[in-house]
Amino acid sequence: MNSPQAIAYLYSLQTRGMKFGLRGIRILLKHLGNPETQFPSIHVAGSNGKGSTAALLAASLTAAGYRTGLYTSPHLVSFHERIRIDGKPILERQIPEYVRLLRPIIEELRTTFFEAVTALAFRYFADEKVDIAVVETGLGGRLDATNVLNPVVSVLTTVSLEHTQILGNSLAAIAYEKAGIIKRGIPCVSGVTAHPAREVIHRTCHSRRSRLIETAGGRAEVGRSDLTGSTASFVLGKKGLRDVKIGLAGAFQVSNAFVALATLWELGHRGFNVTEADIRRGFARVTALTGFRGRLTVARRRPLTIVDVAHNPAAVRQLVQAIHDARLENLTIVFGVMGDKAFRSMIGILADIAGRAIAVQPLTERARSAETIAAAFRARKVPVAVGPTVREGMMIAGRAAGKRGIVLVTGSHFVVGEALAFMERKNYLTINQ
Repeated sequence: MNSPQAIAYLYSLQTRGMKFGLRGIRILLKHLGNPETQFPSIHVAGSNGKGSTAALLAASLTAAGYRTGLYTSPHLVSFHERIRIDGKPILERQIPEYVRLLRPIIEELRTTFFEAVTALAFRYFADEKVDIAVVETGLGGRLDATNVLNPVVSVLTTVSLEHTQILGNSLAAIAYEKAGIIKRGIPCVSGVTAHPAREVIHRTCHSRRSRLIETAGGRAEVGRSDLTGSTASFVLGKKGLRDVKIGLAGAFQVSNAFVALATLWELGHRGFNVTEADIRRGFARVTALTGFRGRLTVARRRPLTIVDVAHNPAAVRQLVQAIHDARLENLTIVFGVMGDKAFRSMIGILADIAGRAIAVQPLTERARSAETIAAAFRARKVPVAVGPTVREGMMIAGRAAGKRGIVLVTGSHFVVGEALAFMERKNYLTINQ
């Protein structure tokens, strides 16, 4: 079995759908010697910002000299992006080794794709003797396969309406699912600001005797912000840090940086020594140290092409504000979305910056049709063409924008992934999770 065959096998597990609950992953991990207990971890959940926050944490820990695992999902172009140590993806040759180890147990237990990949990541981190791993939830928190961890800190970034058919149709219901990662006696850092969600988090922390650190109780001031990043100053209690460069575009990343900073300060009470210099280096060089991309990332210069994985109305609002801040206008927007997303609301927000739109349908079976998306743009009086594929949409957008125009690709991780693969001339395998 070579690497493509091993990854194809893992992808085949998608036909088993998604499973919410911890029984299967616990049995699987027990067969593997419970690797999740063999390294300290930081567990990150949230509707938006968890990928950025996880990357900022991992970059700072790597800068401090800690061998740092990073587990995120979904990937953009390559499966290997999901599992990294000190920014380096798991090696091609290592995937078949772990799939051979896992396959008999996977078949016996009828394990799902996400359970299998999570178990693979945890076994890999344990085998590679990471000093700490930053682990992002897949969906929700309480019943997510990653929630077998007993972390040194739990982190909640934001709560907004998303996956309502699964997580619930109110902020309080969704917060309940996200707060499921909070463990008894383990501190929780939260960037959540919405009142109903904060109440749920407060109650959960109180009942589990978990100390709650909220960035809402501090102050973050944005200095400069453009497509190269931001500078900001932070105060939380008696601690503060001034003029920090954040190497992620968009003023909204300051909130994610604040959550990461509060978490790093909390780690100081848990036996980890991350200095101010480490934090400054990690935040400034987050992309180089982790490989993170996908939020306001400039993927191509001619035409200027920006990719952003915003996939719900809250994230799209942040994106549009960042575009306004950068004084960009009359954009050609390549847009595709999953079937369970509030796409009409997203399109309504994007209409403010759209010169024209290209409606596309990514390869995943979960995608909404390009024709339905096009109709929503027409209802907003935005001129629109139908790709219908991401590849065709990118070619149409390139011609429409010309060398001096601006293309924005957004709506989904899957759309951005296919667009990046097209621009980088790489193969793209369909993924649903």
